[in-house]
Amino acid sequence: MTSVFERLLEEKGTLLADGATGTNLFNMGLMSGDAPELWNTDAPEKIRTLYRGAVDAGSDLFLTNSFGANASRLKLHDAQHRAHELSRVAAELGREIADKAGRPVIVAGSVGPTGDIMEPVGTLTHADAVEMFHETADGLKAGGADIGWLETISAPEEFRAAAEGFARAGLPWAGTMSFDTAGRTMMGMTSAAMVEMVAALSHKPLAFGANCGTGASDLLRTVLGFTAADANLPLIAKGNAGIPKYHDGHIHYDGTPELMATYAVMARDCGARIIGGCCGTMPEHLEKMREALDTTAPGTAPSLPQITAALGAFSSDSDGTDGAGPTRSPRRGRRRVA
Repeated sequence: MTSVFERLLEEKGTLLADGATGTNLFNMGLMSGDAPELWNTDAPEKIRTLYRGAVDAGSDLFLTNSFGANASRLKLHDAQHRAHELSRVAAELGREIADKAGRPVIVAGSVGPTGDIMEPVGTLTHADAVEMFHETADGLKAGGADIGWLETISAPEEFRAAAEGFARAGLPWAGTMSFDTAGRTMMGMTSAAMVEMVAALSHKPLAFGANCGTGASDLLRTVLGFTAADANLPLIAKGNAGIPKYHDGHIHYDGTPELMATYAVMARDCGARIIGGCCGTMPEHLEKMREALDTTAPGTAPSLPQITAALGAFSSDSDGTDGAGPTRSPRRGRRRVA
């Protein structure tokens, strides 16, 4: 059965996703260390405002406030028994906003990493990881999410476990990894290796790609890595709004709406078909991205020098696929996951 995601992507060719969750919620008063998922029941109007901001800015798709709604992460807040409930409510609030949009808008159920390290390096078993992902995915499906959306994953073992969890829930899904360690994920995955992993999955995503990481330049270099490896599924680009800088006790991102508009067009030219923002991306960024995608004709893939000239330098010399070691350029700030 064709999903609403597939139908809308076929109709429009390119979809605009949403922006940051954490950045927007921190601006609404969320404190560091708080579990944003608890706001689904404790402050639902703020979550509606988060979703509405993306829809009003022109997004075709937005993620639910359920990134950490798994038993392992919620255990830190003595709420591990609420994983299914909080996931369901996150999707219900999203369904409410999407159904009032007056146009097709996809509710994508956000699913983040468990926060644990899987065997054999860590103690989390495959079976336990699958069950956690299944519980979250089932809650999202019960709440009306159109698709699941795995994001900010570093370990291939966890990506595969999540795929199995979505399959058990009967929920179509998309998935992204974060390439934030000299062109690789924190656990060493390259863009080319991700293409191979996705191709081998029995329950494949509808789309896959990269999110978060460092700056927008690095993310586009990763997208070019996907296309060079002959990715045969729609690609996702969800980059940060510039580079994080620590100022007056807070993290700020230096990416302007104009820079993110340029990034959006370049992401499409690199081969991405679902384009959004991650950390630091606000509705004002999304508005400019929407305008740029709607008014700029598709072009050819940019070269690496063209990317850095438009969006800034890469954070490392290598994208991880050339066999070079993970030597970093000097870091330009601190990063917080959105």
